Amino acid sequence: MKRLSALACAVFAAASHAGVVADFGVETGRLRPELHSAGFGPQICSCPPSVVEEVKSMGFKASRTHDWALLNPNQRVCDCHHIFPLMHLDAAEPKNYVFGPTDYLLRRTREELGTEIFFRLGTSIEHSGTKTHFNSLIPADFEKMAETFAGTIRHYNRGWADGQEWGIRYWEIWNEPDGQNNMWCLPDGDFGQGDTKEARVADAAAREKRRLDLFVKFFVTCLKRIKDEFGDTVKVGGPALCTWRESRPDRIGTEAYFRSLFAACREAGVAPDFISWHYYGNKPGDVLAAVERARKLCDDEGFPKCELVLNEWHYKNVGWDTLRSRDPKVRQRVWSGPASHNGIDSSCFNLTLLSRFQTSKLDQAYYYGCKNTGAWGYKSEQGDKYKVYYGLRMFGDFLREFPVMCASESDIPGVTVISAKSADGVRCAVLVTDYRSSLRELSAEIRGVAPDAECEVLVHDYERDMESVKARLEGGKLLLEKRDANSAAFLVTFPAAAAEFRIDR
Repeated sequence: MKRLSALACAVFAAASHAGVVADFGVETGRLRPELHSAGFGPQICSCPPSVVEEVKSMGFKASRTHDWALLNPNQRVCDCHHIFPLMHLDAAEPKNYVFGPTDYLLRRTREELGTEIFFRLGTSIEHSGTKTHFNSLIPADFEKMAETFAGTIRHYNRGWADGQEWGIRYWEIWNEPDGQNNMWCLPDGDFGQGDTKEARVADAAAREKRRLDLFVKFFVTCLKRIKDEFGDTVKVGGPALCTWRESRPDRIGTEAYFRSLFAACREAGVAPDFISWHYYGNKPGDVLAAVERARKLCDDEGFPKCELVLNEWHYKNVGWDTLRSRDPKVRQRVWSGPASHNGIDSSCFNLTLLSRFQTSKLDQAYYYGCKNTGAWGYKSEQGDKYKVYYGLRMFGDFLREFPVMCASESDIPGVTVISAKSADGVRCAVLVTDYRSSLRELSAEIRGVAPDAECEVLVHDYERDMESVKARLEGGKLLLEKRDANSAAFLVTFPAAAAEFRIDR
């Protein structure tokens, strides 16, 4: 992304002061739509045109295919064991593949939804227990699996096996191999075993190391095979690690994991085009700190061109067991109120990150939308839209209508601001997000428009869903009133007449 020039930085810094400031007179580059992508997509069944239109309305750039097999029951889609179900057969023979259902699903994604495809090569998650695994067992034949991956890419990009010529760019090798008992599993389980705590920790460490060594070999085998055939026509990477964690006696930390991958890639003479990982939590600062660490890690390891992809992220303010609890009292706390899983805090957390991603070193980001309804969807099973739907739609509208980024800043804890102009430069907008600041009102200084300009404000809070209200600047200041101390967001747009005014610098 284009950064502020030194002169622009100096001008903006000299003119800024404490609070929320947006300056439409200082352009800083183009907004990056690829940072607003998701796992949402159409389904083969139970997906009427209205659902496609709902997903389209959120304005995502690309769709990641992970877990799509779980959203299409009784259909063979996307996962490696569905596309190539019998591993003893010849991977060079087209008739041994089952592409039809995935063809249909990806065609709908491209043509109806209008998003690009980010294809995860591997399997959906398998929550089947500690020692009961079918699809997520570590593959027995890495070279054969690499051949089936190449066949899949050949089908979708080169028309092989009555395929397509879609030029799908991004291909990800596996998902969460650092998880335990659900994605990259040893036959007798991934947890440490033994009669004492010390023995269990030692066994867990040994299993963790074994799993890492096997995955590094698998990753490099697949990466090299794909690059040998497809070269720079595709970008290949992964492996979508669970989170950015520190090392401990029984678990390998994220940086150590990536360093092992990088070392093996260097030895094999091949470079990943991107690395990827996930985040589930409620602290925006932790997400951005991980991005900085990832960029430094890639540079230090000799891969400065390696892109950074956060390809699953979602608000989560309780532990996994609590989130999945069936206790009515626990579920009431988790699934209702401002701090609920898909409530206004969740939505403003999303808007905070989507805004801050634009000035980060991240290259792509995928919100973990899974099934369109339910816990990881944008609406309830009864069809009522969650707060997160309106926040994602608000940011999608902002990206689509105002692609030219302008200078902005906020030094108020919990308050984030991003501003932009239309492509022709005559309309402009500022998005102000308050994520749990507890403030009852916000004010913003707006520069680059008439100091008494009229504007329209879309309010997104606990009570209102993108409700429109009229407002006017007073001496270049805008007061944004909140009905309560909960999180809230305001999308403020200025018409062409207001934006034609420019402050003489």
